[in-house]
Amino acid sequence: MTLELIGDREIGQAAVAVRTDGGEPSPESIARAAWSVLAEPGDGVAGALIRELGGVDALEVALGESKVGSGSTATAQRALAEGRARWRPRAHARAVIDALRGAGHVGARLVIPGDPEWPDSLGDLGEHAPPALWVRGDTRLLTASPRAAIVGARAATGYGEHIAAEIAGDLAATGVTVVSGGAYGIDGVAHRAALGVRGPTVAFLAGGVDRAYPSGHQELFTRIAAHGAVVSELPCGAAPTKWRFLARNRLIAALGQATVVVEAGWRSGSLNTAGHAAALGRPLGAVPGPVTSAASAGCHRLLREYDARCVTCAAEVRELWGDEVQEASFTRPADPDRIRLLDALGTRKPLDVEEICRRSGLAPDRVRALLGLLDLEGMLTPSDQGWVRAATP
Repeated sequence: MTLELIGDREIGQAAVAVRTDGGEPSPESIARAAWSVLAEPGDGVAGALIRELGGVDALEVALGESKVGSGSTATAQRALAEGRARWRPRAHARAVIDALRGAGHVGARLVIPGDPEWPDSLGDLGEHAPPALWVRGDTRLLTASPRAAIVGARAATGYGEHIAAEIAGDLAATGVTVVSGGAYGIDGVAHRAALGVRGPTVAFLAGGVDRAYPSGHQELFTRIAAHGAVVSELPCGAAPTKWRFLARNRLIAALGQATVVVEAGWRSGSLNTAGHAAALGRPLGAVPGPVTSAASAGCHRLLREYDARCVTCAAEVRELWGDEVQEASFTRPADPDRIRLLDALGTRKPLDVEEICRRSGLAPDRVRALLGLLDLEGMLTPSDQGWVRAATP
C-alpha cells in the first residue's frame, strides 16, 4: 500500500501543483500529505514515528506489518497497534488524491519540514507537531518575524473589539505578523485590523483551507489569502470539529512568539491557546477588563493565577518578546476521545462503528468502549442501524 501510494502517477501529478517549489514532488512530500489525511491533529504516535523514521518509512510501518524495532518496548508496540487501527480506515489513495486536487483547485500549497517556508517554531511541539501544513496565500509569512498570536472570545464586547483592533493594527503597521484563528469576535477583529493597515496576518483553520468556517467569514478568508496566509494542518475537504478547534490552538501558540488574550470568559477556548503558549514557554499577555464583565473573567484569571503579563497596548505586547514566562499548568480536556466521537455523531442519521471510526479517527475497540460509557450516561441513543447523539442528554 505504501509503495503504491508514493509511486501512484495520479498522486504525483496532483502533488506537483501544491509544492512551493513547483518541481517534482518528493516521496517525502507525498508521504506527509498522506499523513495529514490518515492522522488526526496532534496524534502523538504518528508524530513520534515521523520524527524517528521520516514520513515515507513511517508510512511503511503504519500501513505494513513490521514492528517499530527489535528494541522497542511492549508499550511502543501496543501504541503502534492502536495507531494502525486508527489510521487504516482512512488509508485510501483516493483520499490523498482528493486532498491534493482540492488544494490545487484553491491554489493551496503544501509546506513540509525542510522547506524554506517551514516554521521551525512548530518543532517545539515535539511529537505533536503537524507532519505538513496546507497554505493559501504567502507561505513566507510562516517564518517572518516577529509574530504575535492575538486571540479572544467569539462573543466579544465592544470594549474587547476596540482594544483588539488597536493592538493588532498597531502591531501589523510596524511589520509584526498577527496570528489568530479566524473565528468570530476577537480573532476576526485582529485579522481585519491587520489587513486594514496592509500588514501581515495568518489565520489557522480547524478544517481544510478550502472550507470557510465560520461561513460568515468567507470574504475575510479570501482577503487573508490574498494579502496574508490561511493555514491548516488538515487536508482540503476536512470538516472543522470541536476536537480540531482545540488541537488547532496549539499551532497558533507555537507560531506566535508571544500570545495575547484580549478578552475571554472563565471557560473560554482562548484559555486553551494560552495554556499551550505557557507550556511551550512563550510569553503570555492578557488585557484587563471591567471586573464586572464576564467577558474578561478569563483574562483576569490568567493575570491572577497563571503569571500572564498585563498588556494594554501594542508597545506593551512588544515588550513580551524578551520576557520569560513561567510555565503554567492548564487543565486539558479529561478525555479528548469523547469529544472526537461525539463530533462524529449527529442526532438524526444513525452511524455504525465502522463509519464512526472513519469520521473520528479512533480505533474500533476504543469506539466500542466509549459507546458503552456514553450510552450509560445518556449521551447516545442506540438503534438497529447504529448510534446517534441523544437530543437532550
